[in-house]
Amino acid sequence: MRFGSAFLSLLVLCYTAIVVDADLISRLQGVSGRFTFTYPGLANYSAAVSPFNLRYSYQPAAVTYVNSVQQVSEVVKIGYDLGYNVVARAGGHSYAAGGLGGKNGSIVVDLYSLATMGTSGDGAIADITTGFKLGTIAGNLWDQRRALPHGTCPYVGWGGHVATGGYGFTSRLWGMAHDRVTSTQIVLANGTIATASKDVNPDLFFAVRGAASSFGIVTKTTLLTLPVPNSTTTYEYGWNLNINDATTAFQSYQSFSLSNPTPPELGIELLLAKGSSKGTVTFMLSGVWYGAAGGLDTAIKPLLDIIPQKPVWSNKKVGTYLDSLKSLAGGSLSVTAPDTHDTFYAKSLITPNDSTKQVLAPAQKEFMTYLANTGFDSKLEWFIQIGLMGGKNSAVNSIPSADTAFPHRNVLHLWQLYAYTPNSAPPFPANGFAFVDGMTDAILRNQPADWDYGAYTNYIDDRLANAEQLYFKQNLPRLKQLKAKYDPKGVFSVPGGVKA
Repeated sequence: MRFGSAFLSLLVLCYTAIVVDADLISRLQGVSGRFTFTYPGLANYSAAVSPFNLRYSYQPAAVTYVNSVQQVSEVVKIGYDLGYNVVARAGGHSYAAGGLGGKNGSIVVDLYSLATMGTSGDGAIADITTGFKLGTIAGNLWDQRRALPHGTCPYVGWGGHVATGGYGFTSRLWGMAHDRVTSTQIVLANGTIATASKDVNPDLFFAVRGAASSFGIVTKTTLLTLPVPNSTTTYEYGWNLNINDATTAFQSYQSFSLSNPTPPELGIELLLAKGSSKGTVTFMLSGVWYGAAGGLDTAIKPLLDIIPQKPVWSNKKVGTYLDSLKSLAGGSLSVTAPDTHDTFYAKSLITPNDSTKQVLAPAQKEFMTYLANTGFDSKLEWFIQIGLMGGKNSAVNSIPSADTAFPHRNVLHLWQLYAYTPNSAPPFPANGFAFVDGMTDAILRNQPADWDYGAYTNYIDDRLANAEQLYFKQNLPRLKQLKAKYDPKGVFSVPGGVKA
């Protein structure tokens, strides 16, 4: 891929969206080994910069396709030398198009071909490069009857997922994905290939477990896997509730999450959606029981007993761990078909595991009133997931907050508030942002001014005020110091990241 200066000059004149940098192209042409890239003006560029969330249309300076950690190092060094922002793209599922830089003019390092996986110790230790998608990792581990905690969408890239979180229904039992990491290989801002572990660069090891995208490009993770459960039970219970009953049911879920010594084998979330008529809300409890068949009934009965009505519908299915993964993924873990896109806006909340700092009754009532009325009238489709991340017996809360950049170790619920266009295609309406903001506003304006809530980086919100503080909480000062040490020029700048 070599072009003369006349051709590059023509692109500078004709491609008005972003200026093509001849120095950058020349340097990229010198990267070693089998290496390809694209940039504005080439025929394959538009497909290369297609985002998951179609609200965005960022135009990187170049998209590079690497096949080795050495190539990652060389590309990062080029960005460092020429003053570019450099970002990694694994699955491309960033809510704010972080894999395209979150702005124009970045260098994208596409990790798709950096996909190798090996295990040792009968599968107890896994080495996973960051170009893999969750579906492939889960399927490969299942072949050895091993597993890791992670989310449910098979197309999500491992690199981004493990970099800043890795929450799923198994997290109460096994922790976050990055909690299983024992070592990482990472390319730093100046192109240096480094190791981060408990014993080697321990300060960097702290940073990469929860804020890795701000410190480098992780190319490989070494993790301790877990044996799969002998049995799983996927389940759902559903209601269509009026405002008063929905408010009471929410309080029941909150009280159950706080006071009941819930077994860690219970993965559960509350799902809220548009009701069947104005003034109502669809209220659903769903998840996976990772214990012995039949144990779900005992674990969830205390909650069902305090919901105002009997469920209108319910489903339970006992199967293998693989069955549960496929069910949560919509039927298959395969990632061979083209991925889908959406046009959406999402926010998050993380609430504290403290009975004195919970969502108060006025907030609950205003929230359910907003969903039942404004939510019903909205032309957008929407859902809200309120997962039990912490509470008693949760592995997430068993780790001290100072051990990882991910700071939320006294957590109760993780909220995702998500609205999307009915056909998943652009445009996203301007009033859609205010609609989703109204969901969180109904909670926040009824809580004390010093309420200790947070937000989750994997549900990134690039409109969020005070984002750094909400994402990293008490760990932010230390992360700022480490950013100054490892990336003082701000080579790795991503939406929701630690700023230089």
